[in-house]
Amino acid sequence: MRHASPTARRDTLARAEERDSLLEAPQAENESPSPATREVDWLMTFLVFVFPAVGGLLFGYDIGATSGALVSITSERTSGTDWYSLSPFLSGLVVSSSLFGALAGSVGAFIFGDKLGRRRELMLAACLYGASAILLYLAPNYPTLLTGRVMYGLGIGFAMHAAPAYIAETAPASVRGLLISCKEGFIVGGILLGYLASALWVGETGGWRYMYGAALPPALIVFAGMAWLPESPRWLLLSGATRDRAEGAVRRAWGASASDEQAVRQEVAKMLRDNPAPSAGGLGALFSKGNIRPLLVGSSLMLFQQITGQPSVLYYAAKIFKDAGFASDADATRVSVVLGFFKLVMTGVAVATVDKLGRRPLLLGGVTGLVLSLLALSGAQGLVKGDTATWVSVVGLLAYTASYQVSFGPISWLIVGEIFPLSVRGQAAAFATFTNFGSNFLVSLALPTLQDKAGLGATYLLFAGIGVVSLASIYLTIPETKGKTLEEIEALWAEEDKGI
Repeated sequence: MRHASPTARRDTLARAEERDSLLEAPQAENESPSPATREVDWLMTFLVFVFPAVGGLLFGYDIGATSGALVSITSERTSGTDWYSLSPFLSGLVVSSSLFGALAGSVGAFIFGDKLGRRRELMLAACLYGASAILLYLAPNYPTLLTGRVMYGLGIGFAMHAAPAYIAETAPASVRGLLISCKEGFIVGGILLGYLASALWVGETGGWRYMYGAALPPALIVFAGMAWLPESPRWLLLSGATRDRAEGAVRRAWGASASDEQAVRQEVAKMLRDNPAPSAGGLGALFSKGNIRPLLVGSSLMLFQQITGQPSVLYYAAKIFKDAGFASDADATRVSVVLGFFKLVMTGVAVATVDKLGRRPLLLGGVTGLVLSLLALSGAQGLVKGDTATWVSVVGLLAYTASYQVSFGPISWLIVGEIFPLSVRGQAAAFATFTNFGSNFLVSLALPTLQDKAGLGATYLLFAGIGVVSLASIYLTIPETKGKTLEEIEALWAEEDKGI
């Protein structure tokens, strides 16, 4: 049995005394201002958002850049190496090795995330991004290339765990949905930048080195920004820090709107009153009765995000456009850029509406459109022929992309960033992130065999069936969190548990 140190016991006792005094104080003195009434300092709010979001952009950039980097690496003319003749298996490892790293990073975030804190975890991710960019740029051989790819994946795992939590814990409740959804926009923007980098350097000798090396400047920006920003005040309280440190972090995060000292004190008082004292946590706490429901909600969204057809639909995007007469083989990269831009526009639609319409309407409406799109794509494989089948495929592809980008794309990460109780938020978010990357990996393994044995039409039909199951799950389990503080969302789960 682990025993706390005398210092830790004193900190815990002090926190308990603060909590008791808050509970005994008149309610009027401890009411925190309504999220809608506190003026937002948009400059500081942008800064506490943008540096974590660039960590997500680097995830998207890897997806886009690797498509062109693989072409460059395996070309005798452009590789610039004597090991360009890679087998399909070795080529596949170049793509999937970053996913291995992301899975390992998710496990690392589960173990060490709450010890590091959101800020230092993002700084660690930036170091991994930057070091891997240098290693990939200089890679003299294939094993070094794979090492750099795995290291980059580790950065993805840590960044995708810490960024939503940091933004959710520091952003005003009134714009939290907007900001976390904007982070998805940064991921899609990163994919688009990766496609553009591929188009720029794919014909250059050693162009893949430039594509991967270009991740270094954004990584340095993330590190410098997070070194300057404050730590999440909620994480500080969870880790046993003093009330003064938490109030200092709130002042930094609020910027000019922190001039109201009473509002700052009330905000931290509410955090102390509504959140638990520091605890050892662990698997027992994560899977306890009070935490299992939000854990299942977050993990199910991450699972459905990956098993409703996104890899399959996007994999055949270039072929669908080519059959429609929009692209030749030489134009495949430009087609990817167009599709990436369309994804970014539709993510912007979700960002603009998530705090007005709410999470549930976007999820339910978007996933309904996703199912109908998959049915159209399935029908285009056998029920209709000729030009009609081609145009049904094009419309189905665009409708699928639009539906995904206003639902599973941004909203899943948003909900994962806000629904978990603070005492297990780090571990629960890591578990959900692992579910995302793990299911992505399993789909990538099973998809080629499934398509070969069952055919593309049946594969789309299977994904549509899974989409119907996900609709039922969303309708029955996902609460509406629009406009609620993180503490109010946590209280929502507690009230539901009492009603069971």
